[in-house]
Amino acid sequence: MSNNDILRRFRYALDLKDSVMVESFKLSGYETSVDEVKNFLKKDGEEGQVKCNDRIMGLFLDGFITYKRGKMEAKDGEPKVQAKQLTNNMILKKMQISLSLRSNDMLKIFKLAGLELSNSELSAIFRSKEHKNYKECGDKYMRNFLKGLTIYYREQLLNVNKRNR
Repeated sequence: MSNNDILRRFRYALDLKDSVMVESFKLSGYETSVDEVKNFLKKDGEEGQVKCNDRIMGLFLDGFITYKRGKMEAKDGEPKVQAKQLTNNMILKKMQISLSLRSNDMLKIFKLAGLELSNSELSAIFRSKEHKNYKECGDKYMRNFLKGLTIYYREQLLNVNKRNR
């Protein structure tokens, strides 16, 4: 999956407004406009689409974490390093952090999309690449997570709307 596709599906799943997207970028130090965000969200091959590279995707996710959870101060002597190549594993981890999802929530989200994972399979996705039990998060997992996230979020939104009646 391309970063543009992931960004588009993540936005749809959470029903994020343009202003939230711009604010998330801004919180990571990347100044952008609503028009540029809309160009990131255009489908592949669509006129005016701008490629969302790993750096830009990482900045959005870092900014979204700050938007949802607040600014976290860096520990002394620990410089903030942006990965050169963003993997699906890293993207999934950043999504989990930003949405404050526990492993049970993650398993439920995958299950809603029709993909049942065990706790150990899920933890293997979040291990470091050097760990012997590390498992790569392929596009199938990412696609299913985003599909399940859409169902999960929309279900919660529906329940809130019912209570407010």
